[in-house]
Amino acid sequence: MKIDLSSKVAVVCGSTRGIGHAIAMQLASCGARVVLLARNEADLKQAVSQLPAPLHQEHFYALADFNDTDSLRVATEAINLKTKVDILINNTGGPPAGLAIDATTDQFLQAFHQHLICNQILVQAFVPAMKQKKWGRIINVISTSVKIPLRNLGVSNTIRGAVASWSKTLANELGQYGITVNNILPGATHTERLQTIIRNNATKKNISEEDARQEMMQEIPLGRFAEPQEHAYVAAFLASEYAAYINGVNVPVDGGRTGCL
Repeated sequence: MKIDLSSKVAVVCGSTRGIGHAIAMQLASCGARVVLLARNEADLKQAVSQLPAPLHQEHFYALADFNDTDSLRVATEAINLKTKVDILINNTGGPPAGLAIDATTDQFLQAFHQHLICNQILVQAFVPAMKQKKWGRIINVISTSVKIPLRNLGVSNTIRGAVASWSKTLANELGQYGITVNNILPGATHTERLQTIIRNNATKKNISEEDARQEMMQEIPLGRFAEPQEHAYVAAFLASEYAAYINGVNVPVDGGRTGCL
């Protein structure tokens, strides 16, 4: 089975590092023309220069800050002027750790804005072209917390759950147009965010970072953390023709850690 995305254009959010960058690299390797979307232009320039182009695709980037919906709308308009988007990867860094009871209303509102509202703006910008083609893929990178809430991630658990419900609703609405909407649920993955979580856990429990790391790994049946590219492989599959009949699902990529079916 060979995944061929040579006729597709993919917008990948949060694509200068971590899981987003790995997904962008993989989609480009499969022949897609990739549009990177993030807020740091220096990082975007570096990331776009790293994208493979086996079919001499002309990748590009757009600058947007998910704290500023006006900048996001400007970015989507610029992208639509250049090309028609087939694949949208919604991916945004999670809210800070902390208990739900301690979170301020502003923290909930900011997270809701950065995740669900910005996702909605992106979908409304790119779905019309997908409808015209009778083909599209919307893939949301969320969290295993949509199945089982994670400790000390009160705001994140709440907002990720809202995004998952929004995604399922969209899957029901857009399926008739040949557009699928699915979610990837990453478990613990070698990223900067994981290092921050480990560091915070170590401080909170007054243990070493290595002990905190091992403690987290013991909860994972495979006994290790994921690599970002392991999520990218799933994204490439969901974006392909092979996944044409997969719609409205959550796919945990977590080494078996999530304790439910």
